[in-house]
Amino acid sequence: MTLTEWLSLVLICIMGAMSPGPSLAVVLKHSLHGGMKNGMLAAVSHGVGVGFYASASLLGLGALMTKLPTLYNVLVYGGAAYLAYLGIRILLAKPSSQAVKVEQAIPSQRAALQDGFAIAFLNPKLAVFFLALFSQFIDPENLTLQVGLIMCLTVFVLDTGWYLLVALLTELSKKRFGFTKANPLFEKLLGMIFIALAVRVVITL
Repeated sequence: MTLTEWLSLVLICIMGAMSPGPSLAVVLKHSLHGGMKNGMLAAVSHGVGVGFYASASLLGLGALMTKLPTLYNVLVYGGAAYLAYLGIRILLAKPSSQAVKVEQAIPSQRAALQDGFAIAFLNPKLAVFFLALFSQFIDPENLTLQVGLIMCLTVFVLDTGWYLLVALLTELSKKRFGFTKANPLFEKLLGMIFIALAVRVVITL
């Protein structure tokens, strides 16, 4: 892989990471509710999920997904169901005291890790995307371990880096504009956004 090809890969990965969708909504959710640390945990675990599909695509999972539409559909519907679950959980959540929020700090960090990874893992479109993307830069028959590692690390670092930046900017915005307390109206809107994203995933299948 030449430097020009690698820079092209970087540009495409950045554009893909920055495109709004369920991943952005999940990182924003945890950044707003749990603070910058939770947002960053969601960002890192999401990067791991994306890196998994990048690696798996090099090993043939992307091609397998195209040959097994049932498996592909199951994962897509699973992702939509998970988004709907997140939205319903937000809509049904009841205001809690500050003491309860402190007690739930550790579980919320676990939830951030879980949600970040799940929203990537339950998106098999990533496998097909990386299959199409990587085929533009490499010949599978002549793929070396070094080139494969470079490509997968590029995907992981760029995806994780972008969502880490999102978590940081969200925290700065909260402090700048005083978003330090939960807003019931905003919470309901966020829940509806997750449900709308779930519907969009199913419709665009």
